[in-house]
Amino acid sequence: MHEVVMRIEQPSVCAKATAGTEATIELWCNDHCDLLHVGGPAGRAALEHVEGLVGVRELLVEGDERLAMTEACLRDYETDTVESFLARHGCLLVPPLRYADGEKWCRVLALDSGNLTDLYRDLVEAFPVTVESKREISAVPGNRPLLTPETALPDLSPRQREALVTAHETGYYRIPRETTTADIAAEMGVGRRTAEEHLRRAENKLVAGLVAFY
Repeated sequence: MHEVVMRIEQPSVCAKATAGTEATIELWCNDHCDLLHVGGPAGRAALEHVEGLVGVRELLVEGDERLAMTEACLRDYETDTVESFLARHGCLLVPPLRYADGEKWCRVLALDSGNLTDLYRDLVEAFPVTVESKREISAVPGNRPLLTPETALPDLSPRQREALVTAHETGYYRIPRETTTADIAAEMGVGRRTAEEHLRRAENKLVAGLVAFY
């Protein structure tokens, strides 16, 4: 089995909602409706863009993250969906679709690598496409799901990402530690407790995402 992760600049409702913002949207299609995970400080505006078209039936909000069930399926409002390209080449889309900065991120599987090559050639004739990674999958140990950065790493808010990167770059995770949360807070321009909260949330998401595969 072969896998490719690609970014596609394909016009769509979710791509437009994230273009030029820090919002991200993950989409699971259920034919009659969609499940959306919207993250980032611009998530509210991004979701409102989608809601104006298909409506939102249920909504959960926690900080900068939103989980929404739509009233209708977005696929009904779009043409030339990526699924139509996949069907022509015998490829399988692994949900969710991910949208960031106006681009659609797709993780695609195929039994034959030639099918992925043909899919790519077909797509680039219609849209700008960037291949992020590709690999051959020869085995999956035990009952574990396929583990890739796209499946294991959760979406972090911009502040959570900043706290984590700052902590790493300043030596917070080295042994012995070379910095403190107060230093991290100073680098971020926030209070110590705020920096610690961002860091704890980021660490919790990362650990939870990895533990699920053990």
